[in-house]
Amino acid sequence: MQRMTGMLVGAVFGAVFVMVNSSAPLSLVIGILFRVLAVLALAGVAAMWYHAGRRLGHAGAELVAAALGAGRRFGGGYVVVVAGEAIALFGGLAALSAVRAPEQVDVAWVALVAGVHFVALGPIWKQVGVIVPGAILTVLALAGFVMSVTPAIDWVPFVSGTLSGMTLLAGCVTYAWLGFSSIAAPAPAAVQDHEAQAPAAPVHEAHAPAAPVREA
Repeated sequence: MQRMTGMLVGAVFGAVFVMVNSSAPLSLVIGILFRVLAVLALAGVAAMWYHAGRRLGHAGAELVAAALGAGRRFGGGYVVVVAGEAIALFGGLAALSAVRAPEQVDVAWVALVAGVHFVALGPIWKQVGVIVPGAILTVLALAGFVMSVTPAIDWVPFVSGTLSGMTLLAGCVTYAWLGFSSIAAPAPAAVQDHEAQAPAAPVHEAHAPAAPVREA
C-alpha cells in the first residue's frame, strides 16, 4: 500500500503542476483541457488507491504480506533521496530569489528537482521504469532553463510545468495500475500457502453391511 500511496502523492503534485501552469500564453480552452485531464488522472489514481486499500483490508495476512513486499523500498535510501530533494528544492528557490532570477525559472527548477528525484530512486528501488518519467522531467526542466534566456521565456511554465505535470500524472497512473493489478491478483505462492493451511475435510468411508454367515 506504500507504493500506491506514493503514486497518489505524486499524482497530487502532478495535478498541482498542471493547474498552476496551464495559463497564458496557452489559450483558455487548451488550459481548461489540460486541467480537466489532470483532474481525471488524479481521480483515477485516487480511486485505485482507495480500492486497493479495501482489498487489502479484506485479505488474509499471507496475501497482505505478499502484496506489500514493495514496502522495503521506503527504507534508508529513500529517506536520503527525499531529504536531499527538500534541501535542493527550497535552497535552490531561495538562491534564485536572491539573484532575482525570472519567476519562470522557479518552475524549471522545481521540475529539475522532481526529475532527479525519480532518477535517483530508480537504482534504489531496482526499477528502471521509474527512471523514465524522471528523465523526461529533467529534460523538460533543462529546456525551460534554456528558454528562460530567450524570447520564449513565457512558455517555460508550459514546457517545464504543464508538460512535466502531465508526464508525472501519466507515470503515476501507469504504476498505480500495475500496483493495483498486483494486489487484485495475489501471488500464486501466497494463495497456495493459504490453501495448504486450510484443514482437510474429513473423509467418511462407507461401510458395507457384513454378509450373514449360514451355519451348515
